[in-house]
Amino acid sequence: MRRPPKVAPCLWFGGNAEEAVAFYVTLLPGSQVTNVFRAGPGGPAILVEFVLGGTPFQALNGPPQFPPTEFASISVLTEDQAETDRLWSALTADGGSESQCAWLKDRFGVSWQIVPEPMTRMLRSDDLPAAARAMRALFGMRKIDIAAMERAFRGE
Repeated sequence: MRRPPKVAPCLWFGGNAEEAVAFYVTLLPGSQVTNVFRAGPGGPAILVEFVLGGTPFQALNGPPQFPPTEFASISVLTEDQAETDRLWSALTADGGSESQCAWLKDRFGVSWQIVPEPMTRMLRSDDLPAAARAMRALFGMRKIDIAAMERAFRGE
């Protein structure tokens, strides 16, 4: 018998956990459903255990009185603009919504941060004026535009 992870974030869904997880595991390599606990043979899922990009998660089907909020989010570090665009488009499709500074909500109401690695390098730079320019550019964005941030970083 497989031992569950010691720590795994648990996302609360109002009845569509299996649908959400089936979508999430298509987004990132290293993702899969690892276990589904049902209310009985052929019954609805109560808890879905899954791995998203190598990180264990749980998805709980509970009463809808606790909808997802921005209090917690899933943060994904992307390699480049193409991966950023692909994830952003997939997650905002079919009822998802954009927010500011790399944040969005998917169609299930779960908040995500789609964070390009080049952005983190710019913001952590020892060149503090350049990092500040990149930060100001970030504040005007929804989905991150790496090229625009690089221009701001260089002072262009």
